[in-house]
Amino acid sequence: MAHDKNKIWTRDFVLIVIVNFFIFTAFQMTLPTLPLFVKEIGASDRWVGLVVGIFTFSALLIRPSAGKMLDTKGRAPVFLTGLLLFVLSMFSLAASFTIALLLAVRIMQGIGWGLSSTSAGTIATDLVPKKRRGEGLGYYGLSGNIALAFGPALGLFLVDQISFTLLFSICGVLGLTALILAINIRYQKPEAPDNSIKEKSTYVPRFDIVERQALPAASLLFFITVTFGGIAAFLPVYTYERGFDPTFIQFYFVIYAAFLMLSRIVAGKLYDKKGITIVFVPGALAIITAMILLGIMATPYYLFIAAALYGFGFGCVQPALQAWAVNRADNNRRGMANATFFSAFDMGVGLGAISYGFIAEAFGYSTIYFTSAFSVTLSLILFLFIMRHYRKKDRMAAD
Repeated sequence: MAHDKNKIWTRDFVLIVIVNFFIFTAFQMTLPTLPLFVKEIGASDRWVGLVVGIFTFSALLIRPSAGKMLDTKGRAPVFLTGLLLFVLSMFSLAASFTIALLLAVRIMQGIGWGLSSTSAGTIATDLVPKKRRGEGLGYYGLSGNIALAFGPALGLFLVDQISFTLLFSICGVLGLTALILAINIRYQKPEAPDNSIKEKSTYVPRFDIVERQALPAASLLFFITVTFGGIAAFLPVYTYERGFDPTFIQFYFVIYAAFLMLSRIVAGKLYDKKGITIVFVPGALAIITAMILLGIMATPYYLFIAAALYGFGFGCVQPALQAWAVNRADNNRRGMANATFFSAFDMGVGLGAISYGFIAEAFGYSTIYFTSAFSVTLSLILFLFIMRHYRKKDRMAAD
């Protein structure tokens, strides 16, 4: 029985991993191609940032409601609704040939993504034993990483062979496949709060939009995912401006995903055994170095080395921070903990994409990545302050 309780690869965990793979493949195929699509319909860098940013802010706004509904109404209705909206938005992209229509579709897509990704992370958390949560969430994240290994490259390859309309339709079919598979998952019911124990950590404010115990991890993630906004929105265009071969940006995403997968496998187990510090600090330093290399990017080798470092760094910090956020929350607050965590993710990407659109127009693309290096440095400094606070708190409790 003890072995079964500590088992990660159950039927339902395998299903949620496969579903996550399909929705991430669809998402990753559009990630580097949407900026090119915006350019094709005659819009500027500022609109590129807005198209990326409005998606993430739509997801951000819906996540607190998603977390609350996951904890009260259950996993299935929230997840399936989100997947349905995501699928509809993908097919709608195929007919979006004006900025106004594209922005409207991206709002719907952001809502669908916010509901579905918050749900999927919570469902995976439900299915993974707590003692192996870092490892299990690392494996779960691999499904998205495998999609990342070929999704962006496949999207960029296909866009040279077929129309944007057909590309977005293919992404819609992938999302529909995920929806069909998701119907077959046996979802766990939300855990009811223990009313007999009134701890400070279980206090729920009147306006329940965040899980307070997840805020330290979410704050750290925010400063890191600002970098992702700069990469998602502007790195393909930046490499073209530098005169690099169009295939080099495809290699970047493949290298990034390969190192992301490798670091996830090791980092999750390290977190479970040694704690957050041993994975966060090296990961953050790797991301800072990657951003500096992208800012310089004198040759394609800088791009490829940055891809490896960024993949290693993000693979270390993201699953560890997610496990840290969920483990600090009560069991009946897993949905809200994941919502808080992914809200920080969205906020970082959204603010990064929108602000970097203005920075790119004023100072050039390279400034984006030097600014990103500074943002991750702030995250590292904040982490040291947080850990110092926890150590001081633990000493006072011991005394």
